[in-house]
Amino acid sequence: MPVHDGSGYFPAPPPRVIAHRGLALEAPENTLLAFGKAVAVGVQHLETDVHASTDGVAIISHDSSLTRVAGRDVRVNQLTAAELHRVDLGGGQNFVTLAEALDAFPGARFNIDVKVDEAIMPTVEAIRSTRATHRVLVTSFSDARRRRTIAELPGVATSSASANTAALLAVSRLGLRPALRRLLARIDAVQVPEVWRSVRIVTPAFVRKVQSAGVEVHVWTVNDPSDMARLLDLGVDGLVTDRADLAIPIVRARTSNR
Repeated sequence: MPVHDGSGYFPAPPPRVIAHRGLALEAPENTLLAFGKAVAVGVQHLETDVHASTDGVAIISHDSSLTRVAGRDVRVNQLTAAELHRVDLGGGQNFVTLAEALDAFPGARFNIDVKVDEAIMPTVEAIRSTRATHRVLVTSFSDARRRRTIAELPGVATSSASANTAALLAVSRLGLRPALRRLLARIDAVQVPEVWRSVRIVTPAFVRKVQSAGVEVHVWTVNDPSDMARLLDLGVDGLVTDRADLAIPIVRARTSNR
């Protein structure tokens, strides 16, 4: 089982359910309503994404533009936080700042994907202002961006950038344990898809080798209950899912027998 530094992000042993953009079945994704619905079914870990408004505020949004979620041909970084707050996302919801979300759910852990370089310092400031360093995990598809962010937040949990997945897979398959440990230095979790471009990443050997370095393996995005059960049987530590309502009972059934 992975060993952690006690930062507070992993308060209990795995497996854990990580609600992808909240629970957006009857709520717009990445909104306070979606996060609240996830927490209501028992989720402790909320996955989300951060961009920056034109006035330098960390805004929760997966996309860089409003096209998909609000039908508007404008980018997040072209509007102020106040203007974004007035955008109707449906269900009485609007864009919220990262600080607002952290304040709204003080008992939750947030898995934060920093989407753009402009969001680095706004994200750092939001985490600092809410004193939430102990309950966030910072990641990014860009390893340089991830490193720049965590450098400003000593002790924060972090996951390996997706850009490093190919290297992790290669060294794990070659059995290069020293190289694997170097790649996983200062990493708390590896968050990967089960299969990427026809290449299978998550195998029993991959899980075992990553965990032997004291690092958790989280798989995204897992929505089918049979896949959830199969991956848990493989020994993965976390399921990143749009269906936290389905994943929570599966995990609880397993942990209740401990």
